[in-house]
Amino acid sequence: MNVKIKFRERSDPLPPASSASTYTNGSGCDRVRNRPYMLLVAPVLDHRRLPLSPEDQQILRHDQDLARRVNVVRSTVPAITHVDYSARVQTVDERHGRYYRLMKKFYELTDCPVIVNTSFNLSWEPIVLNPREAYHTFMQSAMDVLVLEDFVLYKSEQPLGVTPWATIGDEVVESAAPLRVRGRILRAASRWS
Repeated sequence: MNVKIKFRERSDPLPPASSASTYTNGSGCDRVRNRPYMLLVAPVLDHRRLPLSPEDQQILRHDQDLARRVNVVRSTVPAITHVDYSARVQTVDERHGRYYRLMKKFYELTDCPVIVNTSFNLSWEPIVLNPREAYHTFMQSAMDVLVLEDFVLYKSEQPLGVTPWATIGDEVVESAAPLRVRGRILRAASRWS
C-alpha cells in the first residue's frame, strides 16, 4: 500500500482500525479503549510479536542500511507495527455506522480483526475531499478497486487517459472521462463536484 498507492517508503507503518472490543479481546494492541482519532500509540500485544532470528538481530544492531533495519518483520501484523512494537490505533464502534459494519463483516469473512486506516491521498497531494478527487487519486495510483458509498469501481473497467483535476485561478479543470461502474456510465457523478 505504501509503495503502490501512497508512493512512500515501504517501511512506514499504517494505522490499524478495529472495534474496541476486538482490541481488548487480544487481537490487536494493548491498553486500547476509546481512541477514535489515531492520536496515541499502544503496544502490539506480546502474542502478536515475533521472536527475532539471530540474523534479524544482527541486522538491527549492525546494518547501516536503514531500509533493511526497518523492514525486519517484528509481528504477525507487520503493516501496522512500528520498530518499537507500537501501533497508532483507531477504535471504531456503533456510532461509526457503515464503517463499523464493514469492519465486522471483514472480520467475519477473513478472521482478521484489523483494517489499515490511512488518509486517502497521494504523497504529493492533499487529502481527497469529494468523490471526484477520490476518483482522480484512484486512477493515478495502483489501486484496483474504489468504493464510493454504494458504487464499486474497478480500475480495469475505467477509461484510459484520465485528465487530472486541478484549479487554475477560479477555473476548475475536471476530467473529461466519465466514471464507469460495471460498464455503466455514472451520470450522478456531477452531483459530487
